[in-house]
Parts: sequence; structure tokens; C-alpha cells
Amino acid sequence: MAFRETLQIGDVRLKALNQEILDFNSEKVKQIIEDLTETMRQNGLIGMAGPQIGENYQIFVTEPRESPYRTADQSDELRIFINPKIIETSKDECIIFEGCGSVLNATLFGPVMRPNQITLEAFDETGKKFRFKSDGILGRVIQHEYDHLIGVEFTEKVYDYKQLMSVDFYKSNIKGSEQQLKNSIITLKEFTIL
Repeated sequence: MAFRETLQIGDVRLKALNQEILDFNSEKVKQIIEDLTETMRQNGLIGMAGPQIGENYQIFVTEPRESPYRTADQSDELRIFINPKIIETSKDECIIFEGCGSVLNATLFGPVMRPNQITLEAFDETGKKFRFKSDGILGRVIQHEYDHLIGVEFTEKVYDYKQLMSVDFYKSNIKGSEQQLKNSIITLKEFTIL
């Protein structure tokens, strides 16, 4: 497992076409999964996509871990999504303030409106196809990482640019706020092997 540099906004590799993965057993794919996981954890992130470490493949990982703001029941295991496709989103939406390791090394946050619930189909690291439905911060990070695979940064979806803020302001005023916590609650983790 190796910690990798996180590419920063403006790097052309973040906008490049991301290749579909065909050989799930390749050493390259295994290495990307290991590197994404290690880099995500060391940077204190809850998700990371291939292009963020300069690997232009359709793969991302998520892992909202327990924290002072996230109880054990609101955390989730490490999940690997290969060749994901969003198949359904809810009509109801909410705002959650987002940051990103590729945007000023996660020191800039802003409000992003997205669907509350997401359903997608993807493959796991063994090549098994699955469907996953979620909401809250887990559904949010899935949508955020999926955007990386189509070359979109969260800054392109900010709801109100006047509300962009530093990480310090976010931590002291927004992260533990009633609205942020309410919109981040995970009530659904529906996993189905296809």
C-alpha cells in the first residue's frame, strides 16, 4: 500500500477520460485500490477516486469512518466501486457543505445541493456486480466521487459561492451544525449482488 500525491484542481488529469476496468484481477487494479485506500485514510478523507491520484480509471473508494461528529452507527465499511453507473436519484434534494482533497488539499468548503438518495450499479474488487442504494453522507460521498470519474469537481456545483469558506470556519461553524448533521444522517445502506 502506498500513499500517493493528491492531484489539485487545475491538473488536466482530473478532467481526462477515465477508462473502464476490464481485468478485475490485474495487479494494476489491486494497486490502485490499495493506494486509494491508503491515501484517503492518511488525508482524513471519506472517499477518493482514481483520477485524484493520477490513475484515470473508473474506480473510487468510500469509507465514512467514526469521528467526533460521526457515531459508529453513522460510519460505514470500506467500499470499492468499479465501473459505476448511477441508475436512480431521488427527487428530493438537500444541501451539505462539501470539501475535497483535490481542492486546496481539502481546505475549501462550500454548499452543494444534491439528491438525498442515490442508487448505482458497480463491480467490486472481485468483479461481482452489485447494486447499492444509500443516503446521508454515504450517498453524498458516492455522488461526489462519481463526479470525479466524469471530470467534475464539487466547486462546479456549489449552490452559493458567497458561502465558500476555509476549513477552519467550516469546522467551527458548519461541521457540527444541526442542518449539516441532519442532512448527513445515513438511514439506508441497501446492498444487492446482481
